[in-house]
Amino acid sequence: MKIIKKLGSGKNVKLFYFVNNFINYYLPKFFFRMRLSGVLKGKYSKDPEVLERVNYYNKLSSKKELPKDSLILKNHKYKNKTYQSVYFFDSYEYTRWFSDDFKWSNAFGDVTYVPELPSIVKSRPIAGDNENSVVLNLDKVRHFIFLDDKKKFTEKDNKVIFRGKISDKLRRREFVEMYINHPMCDLGETSARGVTPKEWIKPKKTLWEHLDYKFIMALEGNDVASNLKWVMSSNSLAVMPEPTYETWFMEGKLIPNVHYVRIKDDYSDLEERLNFYIENPDEAQKIIDNAHKYVSQFMNKKKERAISLMVMNKYFEMTN
Repeated sequence: MKIIKKLGSGKNVKLFYFVNNFINYYLPKFFFRMRLSGVLKGKYSKDPEVLERVNYYNKLSSKKELPKDSLILKNHKYKNKTYQSVYFFDSYEYTRWFSDDFKWSNAFGDVTYVPELPSIVKSRPIAGDNENSVVLNLDKVRHFIFLDDKKKFTEKDNKVIFRGKISDKLRRREFVEMYINHPMCDLGETSARGVTPKEWIKPKKTLWEHLDYKFIMALEGNDVASNLKWVMSSNSLAVMPEPTYETWFMEGKLIPNVHYVRIKDDYSDLEERLNFYIENPDEAQKIIDNAHKYVSQFMNKKKERAISLMVMNKYFEMTN
């Protein structure tokens, strides 16, 4: 029953993800290593867009050798309870292409700091020197979801929706406290745990049900707003302050009021911004079109694989 609900929710089904990855885990590594040179020197190797993305994810500009006691890829094996399995499988998908003797460092999870050593991460701060944070597309079964929205912006409700965990997320809590009773907002906590007032708790909605609304809040939680990718693939508008963290989606490259509707950090202009795009649907459609174009760069699986391997290859070169 849970699988049936998940299939209809718009989210990826983790069972399928794990079955596929366990099968791939037992494929011989030499199968990938014999193809590595061809990928690194292939048709994407001189593509300016690809090279720009590689150097955005991996900003290492000088050699930084890792300590002698660093992890080696030979020991990058599946061990239950060592760390979240999705981080293992999503990194192993690319580390298996390289020599078992190569050293590396990683910081898995919702990373909001810059590691002392050059490390593979899912997320990093946008501001400041984040060179040691080398981004790979990790936990993508949860974060990388795109939807085919058939409903036009003008056919949707003149409201903004947010569903998610609120209690332990300070910025989200501040927003909900301001707008929980606003007539243009449909907000709710989806977890009964924590100190959230009971009246905040509302039933979960599928991703498809979110698309009945003209506006969808994309609020950062532990790091990035995990719904931003599928919201920008829809015909609804993502509404948020400027992001402070980024992932493989390159949130730091998003342009306010070009790819999403920017509101102030204190959320005070929410109603004004919503009303502007309700009254100016042509301006809303421009943002939707720009968002779709931005999302489209992540759709080519072969290109995404090449970029990932080029990011890893540069990482191993820059760390000797």
